Amino acid sequence: MALNGRLAEITGRIVERSAPTRAQYLDRMRRAAEDGPRRGHLACGNQAHAFAAMGDDKEALVAGQAPNIGIITAYNDMLSAHQPFQGFPDQIKAAARAAGGTAQVAGGVPAMCDGVTQGQPGMELSLFSRDVIALAAGVALSHNTFDAAIYLGVCDKIVPGLVIAAATFGHIPAVFLPAGPMTSGLPNDAKAKVRQRFAAGEIGREELMKAEMASYHGPGTCTFYGTANSNQMLMEFMGLHLPGASFVNPGTPLRDALTAEGTRRALAITALGNDFRPAGVVLDEKAFVNGMVGLMATGGSTNLVLHLPAMARAAGVIIEPQDFSDISDIVPLMAKVYPNGLADVNHFHAAGGLGFMIGELLEAGLLHRNTKTVAGDGLAHYTSEPKLTDAGLIWQQGAGKTLNDKILRPFADAFQDHGGLKELKGNLGSGVMKISAVAPERHVIEAPVRVFSDQEEVKTAFRNGEFTSDTIVVVRFQGPKANGMPELHSLTPTLAVLQDRGLKVALVTDGRMSGASGKVPSAIHVCPEAVDGGPIARLRDGDLLRIDAVEGTLDILTEGVLERAPETPDLSASHHGIGREMFDLFRRSAGAATTGACSIN
Repeated sequence: MALNGRLAEITGRIVERSAPTRAQYLDRMRRAAEDGPRRGHLACGNQAHAFAAMGDDKEALVAGQAPNIGIITAYNDMLSAHQPFQGFPDQIKAAARAAGGTAQVAGGVPAMCDGVTQGQPGMELSLFSRDVIALAAGVALSHNTFDAAIYLGVCDKIVPGLVIAAATFGHIPAVFLPAGPMTSGLPNDAKAKVRQRFAAGEIGREELMKAEMASYHGPGTCTFYGTANSNQMLMEFMGLHLPGASFVNPGTPLRDALTAEGTRRALAITALGNDFRPAGVVLDEKAFVNGMVGLMATGGSTNLVLHLPAMARAAGVIIEPQDFSDISDIVPLMAKVYPNGLADVNHFHAAGGLGFMIGELLEAGLLHRNTKTVAGDGLAHYTSEPKLTDAGLIWQQGAGKTLNDKILRPFADAFQDHGGLKELKGNLGSGVMKISAVAPERHVIEAPVRVFSDQEEVKTAFRNGEFTSDTIVVVRFQGPKANGMPELHSLTPTLAVLQDRGLKVALVTDGRMSGASGKVPSAIHVCPEAVDGGPIARLRDGDLLRIDAVEGTLDILTEGVLERAPETPDLSASHHGIGREMFDLFRRSAGAATTGACSIN
């Protein structure tokens, strides 16, 4: 099937827009790669330090003829998604040794969980942890002794930070090895209902805690389709995973086999062999477009609207908000996974998963087929699925059809004809809204605003019974420069209760929402942010606002608002405590949300 003409047009403008920066990037990567294995150019003393603890692998490392993998790991045993990585380095080293190579843990990167920090001060470090992860990976790889890198990470900021590092060290190959989702527990919609009942004061904390523990119950990624699982999807669509690797549960023989095969593949694609696939070549304009298509087709997390531009810029590719919106217009929503539906990612995977979806989108001309991936040339590799047989790991063609059309549908019979992401523009500025889980009758909201500078103020007003009519809740001074742009997901149960009571409600913020947020219309990432004096800083209680996700508008209807002086609240409370004082440089250096809110590129 020929490439969809509109997708070709969108890709073409990204290529044209990115031409100067992409050319400069590729030139830097070529120059970095041209000298061959870097450890061969180290002085003897440098090498001795690098290899001192490597035991039986020393001889191969000193000879420099066998490829050496640098492992970047986000392992910690507090977070369920990353706990399975504990044993991965030993598996990778054993697989590398058996294949004639070597592997070293180059370094670790932090991995924080938004599920732990939601509504807490630590959430104000969350977005910037992406940049810290990229920097930490950069320090690890700066030892310059590796022919390829394997990245171990799953969750919200970890994968984007690692991709930024992989692009920065794009002269060597990058293979991403996932850990997989935990097995299914309490259904996500049942958990959400318990949260709403707690927010409404109908049940106590003991019942809430019981539901939460039944949902988050073991090793692996949370099973809803939030940012973590959107990241895993992205790595397949962009060709950095092995085909079918994203949603295999941890601790299974198939998961272990994929880890070993990912290691062998990393060794095979170094500059020492005949199939050199450096990360900078894999991460081209077409790969990022494929990632955006996957985001829309699956109804993925709005956090990727921040992360993809940041990742792309590290590879010299310039993505703008309009690109997301235009791709959303032509890519149908083919999956219903919580919060867009009742199923979790295990159900999605069993129904045919990413392999089926990629095959359908390729046939529809809505993916770039001829991309370079770690698995080989062409995205068609990713329509197959891994199977563990008596003969070992093989890939075979998937079912070729959906096995549950309540979860996953073919292109011709999609759940809706667009991807569910809308760019909003108007005299309030620009923002985005995820509408894939929002009922159509709520796509347009016109109501007076209640203005808050903190999410706790919203909860207090709710408990005091102050929301009795249609209201657009504005929570401002939540942008990257103000306080690190925390997620405001803890507002979801509160606003959902108001919506269920029959009120028309919406959220407008220069902050962000969780990838798990769903049915409440939310205009997020509003730019310019309040701390920069954007129009959102000029709003007052009672001003009339209109959010229109049909026409893509975000407008103040009250006269004279733009002539007011912007509010300038005291933000010092968000700049100290729980490590926030150490992140002043990040806040001052942060870019706009439209470019990824990045502090380092």
